[in-house]
Amino acid sequence: MKCTQIHGSIYAGIAFSFLSACASKPAVHSPAIPSHAVVGVQDSQLRPEFWIAREPNAKKVVLDSRAIAEQNARLQHLDPTVHDLEKMPSMLNAADVRSWIEKISQPPDKELFGPEGRKLERPLLDALIQGIALESVPPAQHTRYGLVVKRADLRTFPSPQRAYSSADDHDIDRFQESALFPGTPVVIAHESRDGNWWFIVSPLYAAWVEKHFIAEGAANEVFAYARKAPYLVVTGATAKTVFTPARPEVSELQLDMGVRVPIPADWPQSKPVNGQHPYTAHVIELPGRAADGSLRFTPALLPRTADTAPGYLPLNRANLLRQGFKFLGERYGWGHSYNARDCSGFVSEVYRSFGVQLPRNSRDQSVTPALNRITFTPADDHERRLAVLRNLEVGDLVYIPGHVMMVIGHENGMPYVIHDTTGISYRDETGAVTRVVLNGVSVTPLTPLLFARKDSFVDHITSILRVRP
Repeated sequence: MKCTQIHGSIYAGIAFSFLSACASKPAVHSPAIPSHAVVGVQDSQLRPEFWIAREPNAKKVVLDSRAIAEQNARLQHLDPTVHDLEKMPSMLNAADVRSWIEKISQPPDKELFGPEGRKLERPLLDALIQGIALESVPPAQHTRYGLVVKRADLRTFPSPQRAYSSADDHDIDRFQESALFPGTPVVIAHESRDGNWWFIVSPLYAAWVEKHFIAEGAANEVFAYARKAPYLVVTGATAKTVFTPARPEVSELQLDMGVRVPIPADWPQSKPVNGQHPYTAHVIELPGRAADGSLRFTPALLPRTADTAPGYLPLNRANLLRQGFKFLGERYGWGHSYNARDCSGFVSEVYRSFGVQLPRNSRDQSVTPALNRITFTPADDHERRLAVLRNLEVGDLVYIPGHVMMVIGHENGMPYVIHDTTGISYRDETGAVTRVVLNGVSVTPLTPLLFARKDSFVDHITSILRVRP
């Protein structure tokens, strides 16, 4: 999720560079994006079929469902950033709770600005820290559980206060951590001073969330929800439930790629759902929040036209390409803001549609001990790195400090990637630097890039993650 600035080299006579998600703005000219393509990319390359046609084994299964389940279990066992909620103790001690909170809710060490462009002064920042109410964490407490009922922002502090690195750049809210999707189980660990927020631990992240997004329930019903069958998996970038005035909490509810929703197996074919006949839709079961905050389950309709599948998709390269390109052009959203996602969220959601779990942040993904990795150190020379890049395969994840890209194939001897990025910069024929704002999921070449306008991009790759046997 944390991203840095990257610079590129020469392609087709034009030197260019790429800025990953949180790059600072260079003082350069910013023209409109050419209507036909980004530098180095042709219109034909913006379709998954272009890349699928270049894969001789595009439909060959990379990992079957059993291997994926084993890999996910290994991730839970070996990766310290992943939480196995079902194995949490029945009582939480204060040391663990305080440690979770203090890891996220640290006082800012840099100057920050609010949406109106004014500096966030010390009294406001002190109030955010006080809102944590760390002193009220009890020595021990019973472990409480819940399910997310609506896509919910995860925040650094128990507050909707936005914070930006500069007065005139509002793309990246530094208090936005991530987001959770409907049906995600959580452990409720602490309450804010004002009583409106919970600090929760989810399988992949721990942070603050507004209480109305969580329905509290018993452990058995919370964890049973994720195992209910039959079920549907959202395979489009997003899907929305059918509008219903009768149940606004499940009306036009957004479900993002990879979200799994159970289908009530015994629902009568002619029984209406929220006043509508269900034959043109799938009847699904969603978690809801009662007036007292407790968990209940509610039927809803998901249109048959929605992009879904009766289970996780087969993990093959053709499907990887199709899934990745479904996000093409979506707005970049740091920490899943703007109702979208960032670089690591993008690759996570693509792989989740196959049932594959990844750590939440690019930093954690790049070093996870649970998955196949090729790791580079400063001792690895340029030629060794190039040799590895020549053998990149569709679906490989390439990491530099703070950014991740997914390989989609090779063209003219170069690997190409799809990634969620703020923009690109390149040198034109005169050598002048031009910056083009992208702020979205984009296709770009990989190897021509330079880092910090002088070093080869290739020499700054830290690791390559390979989801395969």
